[in-house]
This record gives sequence, structure tokens and C-alpha cells, in this order.
Amino acid sequence: MEFLMDPSLWVGLLTLIVLEIVLGIDNLVFIAILVKKLPPHQRDKARIIGLSLALIMRLGLLSVVSWLVTLTAPVLTWGSLSFSGRDLILLGGGLFLIFKATTELHERLEGSTHEDSASGVYAGFGVVIAQILVLDAVFSLDSIITAVGMVDNLAVMMTAVIIAMVVMLAASKSLTDFVNAHPTVVVLCLSFLLMIGFSLVAEAFGYHIPKGYLYAAIGFSILIEFLNQLAKRNVTKEAARLPLRERTTMAIFNLMGGKLAAEEHTEHSSNTNQEPGFAEEERNMISGVLSLAERSTRTIMTPRSEIAWLDIGDSREEVLAELMASSHSQFPVCDGELDTLLGVVRAKDLMAGLKEGKTLAELAEGNDSIIVPDSISVIRLLNVLREARGNLVLVNDEFGTIQGLVTPHDVLEAIVGEFLDEDEDPEVVVEEQGWLVKGSTDLHYLEQVLSRRGLVDPDDDYATLAGMLLAWSGQLPIEGAIFVYEDLRFEVVEIDEFRIAQVRISPLVSASS
Repeated sequence: MEFLMDPSLWVGLLTLIVLEIVLGIDNLVFIAILVKKLPPHQRDKARIIGLSLALIMRLGLLSVVSWLVTLTAPVLTWGSLSFSGRDLILLGGGLFLIFKATTELHERLEGSTHEDSASGVYAGFGVVIAQILVLDAVFSLDSIITAVGMVDNLAVMMTAVIIAMVVMLAASKSLTDFVNAHPTVVVLCLSFLLMIGFSLVAEAFGYHIPKGYLYAAIGFSILIEFLNQLAKRNVTKEAARLPLRERTTMAIFNLMGGKLAAEEHTEHSSNTNQEPGFAEEERNMISGVLSLAERSTRTIMTPRSEIAWLDIGDSREEVLAELMASSHSQFPVCDGELDTLLGVVRAKDLMAGLKEGKTLAELAEGNDSIIVPDSISVIRLLNVLREARGNLVLVNDEFGTIQGLVTPHDVLEAIVGEFLDEDEDPEVVVEEQGWLVKGSTDLHYLEQVLSRRGLVDPDDDYATLAGMLLAWSGQLPIEGAIFVYEDLRFEVVEIDEFRIAQVRISPLVSASS
């Protein structure tokens, strides 16, 4: 037992354990790649069997260590080159590593890897075990020869190999799961094996590459990959802080090829060969659907100032003239003012009733109106419209004042854009140097027209262009007032009865142009 008190023996044992673990990492990584070709229920079994057989192989190699030392004698001469048995084994193993790593890299880079394929075809269990043994024979030779050069005691060498293999068995599952979950790590590890294969071939030809160089390169690459994985994890955590609906909307918007106008302009020249994605109209429709849950009814309703309603105090001739001049199919019937609502009546029922001599008050009886608060979301409003069976829905505020009305037509316009009546002017008119926009234009629709984002803020109380300019100004601006937002110029063109009627929007011209 005196040899156990030898400090050099323990130093050699610890050094060998660390060295065997380090030398076995590349072997373990390749095993992780190989076992993934098996069905999931066989992977753990193949990994344990392969490493156990590898341990037996390494112990067998150590038992014939004296023979391994003699493999340095030349057995083949070709011109000025001479090869020993050790050189031939290194040459064969290096070429095998290069071939295997190259084919695996090709599969992953070309996207033709057959792992977890839909057809359920996997590699044979015995084939994978055989490949593990071949790989371990190559890696074992390098580590065993290193052990022979460091320690003279066979028991110490076997102990170091056993301890190192136990550590590898314990870490193989977690390492395999990590490698399989990160495709970039697989490519990096295959690159390591490619580099090790070249080093074995070079050593077989007598060009010795210090192992420190290889380990330094591997360590630096692992550090860079660690930073890369850390950055990806931080990006994922940051993205997880956003609401799920917003993340989904942004992801779909990016898949559709949605970009800001400035981005599209700068990337146009570099993406001339890019496959066409969704058309602009399709992107606007999908964006409109995704934004419905975030919009309030105020953003899609017909405002109070544009509601066509009938007063019971009007004469029969005035009412008929209003019905004939309007294209609306339903009319609120009121008593003197819009807030004194008696009911909502269809235009055809009004025409028929008036011909029969009935009054508006009589026609409004039994036609109760459907009223919702202006804070209700469009998604909830859809259920109300569905139950309304084609009737319009009136919108009021917390004080009971009617603010507007909504029909299924308004919801459809929020998704696909406005449908103009024969006598109606468009919300946005494209001009040579910009856009002429109505003050009542919804900001969601304006964002689509201008191909940019940022005008809509859920925390703001306004929903229209006029409301945004009033918030910026703090008071009703005068005609000719100019506002600047990022690279856009907003000019108030027309004020009509204390409201902003028309606004001209134009891009700012940079000083360099």
C-alpha cells in the first residue's frame, strides 16, 4: 500500500482523469449525434451500451499497452515516407472522421437531414452501436497513447479511464439533450471533429500538431457559441415580456413581409430577386384582422356628425325627401335632437308607413335601438352585431350622449378598407407630393395607407387624425398650422365648424437631397 502514499501517483491520476474527460468530450459529442438517428425509445439504451462497450475496449487496449508502444516501428515505406502501425491507425481514423463529419455537415447545411422524419425511418440499432465502437477505437488510441506517455502504472491508467467513463456516462444524457436541442451546436461539434480528423491525418504523415492548439481553438469556439446562446436566450426572454397577441401580430406581420416605408425603400435594391410575398391589399387585410382585438368601437364607428337621422317634427315631404336622397337602409328616429332617440326604423318600412299615413312616432314604436358603450372592443361588438340581425348599433358615452353608430359594413371596412358611396369622397386622396386626408380618418387605416407604424397608441384617448393633431396642439389649430412627426409633415388645410376637416401629409425632404 506504500505506492498509494506517492504524491506523484495521485497527481498523475488526477491529471489523467481530467485529460481522459477532455479527450472523451469529442467522442461523447459524436455519440450524441449518432444516437439521434435511432427511435427516441432506443437512444438512451444505445448511448449506455455504446459507452459501456467503449469502456471495455479502452481497458482492453490498456491491457496490451506494451504492444501499443511498439506500434511506432515503420511497417510501410513509400518513397521518403514511412508509416508505423500507429500512423496507419491514425490515418484511417482521421479519414473516417473527415468523411463522417463532412457527410453530416452536408445533410444539415442542405436541409436534407433524415432525423425524426415523417416516414419514421431510423438507422439500425446495431449499425449505430458499431459506429460508436469504431469512433471510440479512434479516439481511444489517441487518449491511451497519451496515458502511456504520462504514467507508467497500468492500474493508475485503468482507474483514470474508468472514472472518466463514469463521468461521461453521467453527463451523456444532459449533453445529448443539449446538443440535439441546439442545431448550431451540432454544426460546431461536427466542425470540431473535422478539425480533429485533419490533425490525425497530419500526425500520421509526421506533422505533429500540439494538442494545446486544438484545445485552444475548441475552447474559443465554445466560448463564442456560449455567448451566442446567451444572447438568443436574452432575446427570447425579452420577447416573452410582450403580450402574446402583440408577439403573434408582429410574427405574422414579419412573415407577410411587412416593412416600414423607409425600410422598403432601402432594401428594394438588395431584394430584387426575392420571391414575392403577400400583396399590399392582403397584408392590410390580415393586419386589419389582427388589430381588431386592440381597437375600441370609437375607431370604426360612424361619428355623430355624420349620422343621418329623422326628426318627428319634420313634415312628411321633408322626410320623404331625406329618404330619397340618402342611400342608408336604416334611420334613427328622434324627437328634436339625436339624443332623444325613439327607435331605429328601416327605410322600406318608413316609405311604406308614410304612404299609409302613419307618423314617424308611430313607426318608431316597437323598434327599440341597440346601444353599446364607446369603450367596448370591436371583438365584443361583433357578438352584439351578430345578435342584432342586421340592425345598426348606436354608441354612447358614459353621460348617455350618442357618439356614433356601427353596422357590419363598418367592421368590414376596418378589415379591407373603405367602400365609397356614389356621393362620398375618399378618406385619403393620393397627391403628387403626399396625401390629402380627412380629419375624421381612423389612425389604423392611416397607418396602412402610409405604410408605417407608431401613430396608434392604445394609451391615447383619440382615434382619428383630427384627435391626434388636437392632442399635439392642445387646442384647435388654425388653418395652415404645421406639425412634424418623425419624417412626416402634417399641415391643417381646412377647419370646418370647429373641427379639423382636411389635413395634408407629406414626407419631409432631407437637407442632403
